[in-house]
Amino acid sequence: MNLKSLFLLSGLLLLAQCSVQYSMGGANIKPDVKTISIADFPNRAPGGPADLGQYFTNEMKDKFQSQTNLTFVDDRGDLSFSGGITDYQTRPVSVGGDQTANQTRLTVTVHVKFDNRKHPENSFETDFSQYEDFDANSSLSEMENELVETISEKLIDDVFRRAVVNW
Repeated sequence: MNLKSLFLLSGLLLLAQCSVQYSMGGANIKPDVKTISIADFPNRAPGGPADLGQYFTNEMKDKFQSQTNLTFVDDRGDLSFSGGITDYQTRPVSVGGDQTANQTRLTVTVHVKFDNRKHPENSFETDFSQYEDFDANSSLSEMENELVETISEKLIDDVFRRAVVNW
């Protein structure tokens, strides 16, 4: 057996012993994980747009559809998400010399229960919060759509990283 064949055989043996995982968009998903289910995330917080829960749910589904090769199922996927919007609040964060707010902060909190049926040690249940500040001279109603989009994107990125990206 020549040296080239020996290296080839050694490489094949090494590959046969490795557990292969695929990574797409930063996701590091084991090959035995094939399906995902994402339940509706209702808005249980006082306030916020009427469609906030549906918007968040749809954006989360879009994130996992575009960043993974998982197949969506209605219920009990290998990876399963449920939860709801639990807090939606504004508060002043920066006060000017005349004791009026210069900046207002919109904070959204979502409660997430993540079940990894193939690897239960990776399951979790926790709250994620994100915020965006906006000029206090602007009304929430004129800024709300943009703020909700930005905050939702941050929240979904946090959930995605926690669930399928190994740090």
